[in-house]
Order: sequence, then structure tokens, then C-alpha cells
Amino acid sequence: MPTENLRWETLDALKNSPKGKLKYSPDWQEKGEDILSGCIEISSLSPLSGQILNRLSPRPLLKSCSLGSSIRDTSPSVYDDAPVCRSVPISPDQISPSTSAPPASIHTDEERAEDTREAPVVAVSSSPSISVLSPRATQMAGCISMCEQKHRAKAKVELSLRQEQQQRVVSAVACRELEQLKRFEEFMELKQRQEYQSMRDMMEKETQESLGRQEKLREEHRHRMKISNLRLREAEQQRLREAELERQRQMEGRERLRALNAIQEEVLQLNQLLQPAPPTQTGPAPDHTSYITRSNQLCSQVSEVVRTTSEGQFLSVEDMTVAERALQEMRSLVRALQEEVAEAAERKRKEQEEEEERKRQAELKAQQEEQKRNVEQAAKERARKEGLQMRADDSTLKWYNELQEAAGQCARSFEDLNAKDTQTKKLKMELQKAATIPVSQIASTSGSPLKEIFDKIDKLLSGRSVTSSGKSVSTSQHPHGQEFVSYKLAEKFVKQGEEEVASHHEAAFPIAVVASGMWELHPKVGDLILAHLHKMCPYAVPHYPPMKDGMSVEEYQKILGYRVDDSQVEGQDSFLKRMSGMIRLYAAIIQLRWPYTNKQGPHPHGLNHGWRWLAQTLNLEPLADVTATILFDFLEVCGNALMKQYQGQFWKLLLLIKEEYFPRIEAVTSSGQMGSVTRLKQFLETSLRTKQIPSPKGQLNSAFWRS
Repeated sequence: MPTENLRWETLDALKNSPKGKLKYSPDWQEKGEDILSGCIEISSLSPLSGQILNRLSPRPLLKSCSLGSSIRDTSPSVYDDAPVCRSVPISPDQISPSTSAPPASIHTDEERAEDTREAPVVAVSSSPSISVLSPRATQMAGCISMCEQKHRAKAKVELSLRQEQQQRVVSAVACRELEQLKRFEEFMELKQRQEYQSMRDMMEKETQESLGRQEKLREEHRHRMKISNLRLREAEQQRLREAELERQRQMEGRERLRALNAIQEEVLQLNQLLQPAPPTQTGPAPDHTSYITRSNQLCSQVSEVVRTTSEGQFLSVEDMTVAERALQEMRSLVRALQEEVAEAAERKRKEQEEEEERKRQAELKAQQEEQKRNVEQAAKERARKEGLQMRADDSTLKWYNELQEAAGQCARSFEDLNAKDTQTKKLKMELQKAATIPVSQIASTSGSPLKEIFDKIDKLLSGRSVTSSGKSVSTSQHPHGQEFVSYKLAEKFVKQGEEEVASHHEAAFPIAVVASGMWELHPKVGDLILAHLHKMCPYAVPHYPPMKDGMSVEEYQKILGYRVDDSQVEGQDSFLKRMSGMIRLYAAIIQLRWPYTNKQGPHPHGLNHGWRWLAQTLNLEPLADVTATILFDFLEVCGNALMKQYQGQFWKLLLLIKEEYFPRIEAVTSSGQMGSVTRLKQFLETSLRTKQIPSPKGQLNSAFWRS
């Protein structure tokens, strides 16, 4: 089949050549020769036709068809490579002469060349006859017909494809146009909605503007009504003010008239004070003629103002000013006269006081000398006696009972603070905290915090507000707040001596200096401190309470200062430690003063009370373990101050303790209680040997107050 393929390629090449534009039709014989009238010229082959024909097979198959007819197969097999037409091969000798050639035959250059080599040229006769073609020509005609059918079928396929493509394009265009139509309709609908929305917005805007204009008109109407009401109200208020001013003017006029009467009365009274006093036996009365003359002038001036006031009319401000000035000047005259009289009386009083002071100093000096001699003699006489007193003297007991009674009255005065209501309980708690917390914060670190604590306590006792636990509290919040705070403050000072000083002896001095300052500024606090101290430590009186008939042992031990809890009495060491702390606090108080006080008087409870305590203690029979402890603590804290104050008298008293009183202490002390006795003995021997008592440990110096 390769040869046939080449033939088809040749036919395709011939068809595409300019000569191949002619169309072959098998119906030419029937239609006549006039059909080929325009194409009778002989076609020529190109020079390359030989080369193409040489490639063909040297033995081509000759196919022939029946004479005078050729059957075209229009079946779809035209697309096959082999020709479909059946032909019978004939030789040139078999063709009869009577056979007529076809009217015309059109061949391509290749066919013409092939026919030239294989068969003679058939002459074309003018008469209609059956033309007999060569098998080669017949085969070529069949191939041409098959090629045309093939191209026609191909054209149909291409046309159908083109139609399908055209339909697809039309369908796509139709779809696109339909989508565009939809988009256009949507756009038009959107545009209509937008126009409708804009029209509705414009109508709403116009409606809002119309409502705004109406609201504005209503607001303007309300504003005008408000202004009208305000004007009416102002007019009414103006009328009321004028009426009130008139009423006030009348009231002021009446008040000025009453004030003028009072001024005239006071001026007349002051004028009476300026009149000369009758002479006395002490001396002639001073001359006050100038004061009297001016006083009479002022009285006349006030009377003139009163006379110028007509009935039914009120005083003017100018008249009232004249009367007040006259009164002020009259007061100044009286004040000046009184000052002059007071100065004269003061000078005379000072002269008398100076004279009395000189006499009193002389008498006091004589009494002190006599008292020292009496004390020394009494001490010697009592030391010589076989036994000493078992109780304090009457004056000491009276003083002790008075302090306890005053403390009891103070405690009873604020019993209403024990009410059950919440507000009173809260106030009581806040006052107690404000009084006790600052005392608990006293320390011997530096002077500045100590001064702040002192100022806070003084401010509380003075009735001013202080801040405690973030709250403001004052004693003025309750009628008996002052008594309650004073009582609790004194109780806390003694409690600090009982606990803090007992554990740390150096703490006695900062606590004592604050207590001494409070005692000096608020004497009632000092009396309460003494009352609490005497109650907790009767040896600070000194007082050894006797056991009364019918009194239980626990009650008696409580009176002596022991703690009794559930019939359990505290140990002797704990008892002595607490008594030592309170005695040390008392010894520190009597020798210290608050350095920032402005008072120049003596100490409210100074060293003279320490000398009295020491003397009265030595007049009592010693108690085992107690007397030695309190004497040692008192002398260790206060001995240096007593030595500087009393000098020789103190050393005589110290020698008396060592030689006369100390043996009595040893006599009542058992072998297991010799600790305090030994300390007292060593202190007495060292002091008498060195003639010096060292300053107590922890005493506050000038550097402390600068810190």
C-alpha cells in the first residue's frame, strides 16, 4: 500500500496546484461537449511530474470498469486508503473501433504522462459514443472521485464542526448576553433602589428638618415662656426683696435704737466707774481729773445723739457710728484707768510680797535645818530602839487613801462608757487605743520619736483630735472622755513598769521621762499614776498592809501585790521581778523632768519624795527578800541623784543602812533568799568605800535628745 499512499499524496499535490482547480464530473458525457468548451486547451505537466511518476510503483494495477459506466461508491468507505470502485482490466486490442470516446477527458499532467507511456491517446469524436478509457485512466478517475468524496466528507465534517463551533459561540454569546442582560437588569434594579433610597432619605431628611424646625420653634417658645417666667419671678423677687429690705431697715433701725440705749446705759455706768473713789486709810486717792472730764464730754455726745432722734424715725448709720466711737473711747478710758490703778496696786503688792518672801525664806531655811536635825536624830533614836514600826505613819496612810479614793472617783465617773450600745463601745475602744498604744511604743532609741509620742499624748489629753489606727478620735467626743483617757494612760504607765522595765531595766528612763512630763502638764495624770503604782506595789508608799480578821490568804496576797489566778499564787521570783520594775520606774520618775517644758516651777514629785520614801522605808521593819530587793533597785536607779542633791546627809543615811538596818535585813532573810541581800551589801560597801555612786545604766543624756 505504500504506492497507493504516494498516489494519494500526488493527487493532493495536483489538487492544490493551479491546474487542480478544475472539477471532474462523471456526468460530462451526458451533458455534452459544450461543458468543456472553456477547458479544451491541453494541460501540460510540470518538469517535476516525471520525478513524481518515477516514485510510483513500476507495476501499477490496472483497474477497469464496465464500458460506458462507472459506479461511485458514496458510502463512508471513501475515507479508506484503497479505492472502492471495482474495475475489469482490458487491453487496448479489445477496444472496438466503433466505440466512441467520451466527449472530453480532462487529466492531470501525471495522468497524461502515464497514459502516454502505457496506452495510445484516445481521440475524441464529435458524435456521442461510449468512450473507453484505459484502466490507468479509469483508476485515476476513480481515485479523483474518491478524493473528491473524501474532501467533500471532510468539508462536511469541518462544516459540522464549524457549525457546532458556531453554535457554541452563539450559545456562549447568548449566555454572555443573557448574563449581561441580567447584570443590566440588576444594575437597573440597583439604580432604582438607590433612587428610591435617595428619595426616601431626602424625604426623611426633609421630615427631620421639618421636625427640627418645629422643635426649634417649640424650644424658642419655651425659652420665651421661661424668660417671661423669669422676668415675672424676678419682678416678684424684687418686690419681695424691697419689702424685706424695708422690713430689715425697720428692724435695723429698731435694733440701732435699742443698741443706742444700751450704749448710753453702758456709757453712764462707765462714767460712774471713772468717778473718784473716797480716800482710804492706805493713802490718798490718785487724781483722775482728765479721765473724768473726757468721760463727761462723751456722755454729753451720746445724749446729743439721743436727743436728735425724732419720734417715729430711726437712727442713721452715722449717728450709730458716733455713739459706738464714744463707747469705745469710754471703754479705753476705763481700761487705761484700771491699768493705772492695777499697776499701782501691783507695785505695792510686789513690795509686800518681796518683804514676805524674805521673811519666809528665812523661816524656811531655819525649818529645813531643824528638820534635818530632827530626821537625823529620829533615825538614830529609832535605830537604837529594839524594834521598828510595823505600819506606815498616819500622814502616809492618809495620803495613800486619798489617792485611792481619787482614782475610784475617776473610775466611777466614766462608768457610762461601759454601755452596751455599739457606738459607745467603739468610742471606748478607740479612746483606749489612742491612750495606750503610744505608751507601748516608747523606746530608748532616739529623742525625736519620743518627742512625737509625748506630743501625741499631750494633744489627746488637751482635748484635740489625734489619729489612732487610721481614725480620728478626741476626748471631746464624750463628756467623760478626759477622765477615761487619764485613767487608762496612768494604768498603762504602771503596766509598762511592771512588765517592760522588769524585763529591761534601761527602759525605765524613757517611760519615766514621758510620765514625768505628763505629770507636770496634767497633774491629775500624776495622781492617777501614783494611785495605780501604790495599788500594784504597796511598797512604793511604803506600806505593808496588815492582814485583817476574816481575810483569806489569797485576798491578803493580792493586797501585798501577788498575782492570784484560780487560787494559784505566782512564784516569788516573778513577784520580786514585777516589784523591782515598778520601784525602778518610780525611782526614775522622781529624778527626771521633760526637757521641753516651759514651766519653771519645781518637779511635781521630785527627789524630796524619794528621800521621804527612803526614810519611811527605813522606819519599817524589813520584810524577807522584799526590802533588800526594793532598796537595791531604788538606790541603783536614784542613788546618784540623791547623792548630788543631799550630799553629806545622804552618805550618813547610807552608813546608817549599812550599820544599823542591814543587820535587821539579814536577820529576817533565810539562807535560800540571800541573792538580793548580797547585791545590796556589795552596793553599800562599794559606794561607801569609793564615796561615789555611778550613774544608772540607760540614763538619758544630751546626745539622746539630739538624735
